Amino acid sequence: SKLNGMFAFAIYDKKKGQLFCSRDRLGVKPFYYSWKEGSFEICSQIGPISGQKKINAEALNIYLQTGYVPSPYSIYEDVFKLFPGTNLTIDLKKREKVIEKYWDLSPQKLKTVSYNQAKKELHNLLIDAIKIRLQSDVPYGSFLSGGIDSALVSAIANKVSKEKINTFTIGFDKLEYDESELAQKFSNIIESKHKTIQCSEKEMIALLPKFFEVYDEPFADSSSIPSLLLNKSTKPYVTVALAGDGGDESFLGYNHFSWVQRFKVLFWIPLKLRKMISRFPFEFYFGKKGSLIKDILEIKDLDQFIRKIFTGFQSILKEDDLDWFKWYESSLHISKDPIQKTADLNIKLWLENDSNVKVDRASMAYSVEVRSPFLDYRIIEFARSLPVSYRFSRGKRKKILKDILNNYIAKSVFQVPKKGFSVPIADWIRGPLKEEVINQFSSDTFHKIPNLDTQKMLRYLNNHLENKADYSMYIWRVFVLISWIKKNDIKL
Repeated sequence: SKLNGMFAFAIYDKKKGQLFCSRDRLGVKPFYYSWKEGSFEICSQIGPISGQKKINAEALNIYLQTGYVPSPYSIYEDVFKLFPGTNLTIDLKKREKVIEKYWDLSPQKLKTVSYNQAKKELHNLLIDAIKIRLQSDVPYGSFLSGGIDSALVSAIANKVSKEKINTFTIGFDKLEYDESELAQKFSNIIESKHKTIQCSEKEMIALLPKFFEVYDEPFADSSSIPSLLLNKSTKPYVTVALAGDGGDESFLGYNHFSWVQRFKVLFWIPLKLRKMISRFPFEFYFGKKGSLIKDILEIKDLDQFIRKIFTGFQSILKEDDLDWFKWYESSLHISKDPIQKTADLNIKLWLENDSNVKVDRASMAYSVEVRSPFLDYRIIEFARSLPVSYRFSRGKRKKILKDILNNYIAKSVFQVPKKGFSVPIADWIRGPLKEEVINQFSSDTFHKIPNLDTQKMLRYLNNHLENKADYSMYIWRVFVLISWIKKNDIKL
């Protein structure tokens, strides 16, 4: 509880015959453990842990629902992840274990503070969080995209650093994904030493073998591929890099916060009436979107709608089981505001199990240490103490961060639509990966995946290849799983 930052460690007390283990509050660093018949193993990767390596059927289902395997599960039976903000004590003499929380999101208590005062306090807090993370005896820099979070982190870092900071951007050969020109503008204004790393589609596809090596559980976030490339390209210049990860969760930057704002009025209509409306043939008029409208109309309440943002509105499973969500259900009930509820679930479920996994594995693969000031627990707690309107106002996301950034970069420069750190997976499936995807979907492994609706997946693949719809998210998820199974020689 006295530490601030990222960590996962174990301390062996030889005299007491006890092992004390702990993981950081936000789950930035990984902690796998196996506890079987009194035998205990820990590791930052799942691969070296011994055992039969039998697939956990529930974890496999969760992966097919979300695209990752969340704590406390791992893809294997008898191997678990220690929850963030948790201590684990093993008594080696008694062969007993005790797991205790030392930090968690608490019921929301709003500060009585004016907007200007909140902005000043947050700005000071960010400066302090960045100063702490600039302590280093090796070369450091900052990742800089065309987004608000990395621009603010880089701007403050450059101001408080003794020398001009190195900033790094990935430039894509597809303009719809490229933010390098805007990042260069930001760098010119804040006067950092900037480097744009140009990359081609061919280079990213060539990184797929590395992707399957580094992510040793099935993991379907395709933005991991440019993350690998960014860290690979940055390593020759710096060993420590600041990043803007965590800003969207606390300051309400994702599209789904707008969905909640837009759809919450729908749930004022009684469920019976909504079910009657859902009989209208929406699919005939709107195609795939019509099917989604129908599904949303039949959702029980707003809490279930928020839950489905993270577990999927449509399923590729024969039987959908959300029993695993019991580990995260409490995150929906510590705040009353629906947008804050969504943010809390974002922090507890997605941030730890997707965003942090992506960044940690991609950076560690090239021995780069990525530090994220927005994951300072003081900033997480402070953001939750502010009214939603300070962060999300009239549909405008990250209001308070934008106003702070305006101290460094004019709003006219940074107020442009964010392109996102992603890759054209939909095009890859129809192009350079087409033959490989078709082969994977024709394999025995594909047909043996438990509980997967293979007929639906084949329909999705055909419709996607014929450009009738975009099912790339589901196709990529299954493609990654099959590739992982084959690479690790897993028996289904």
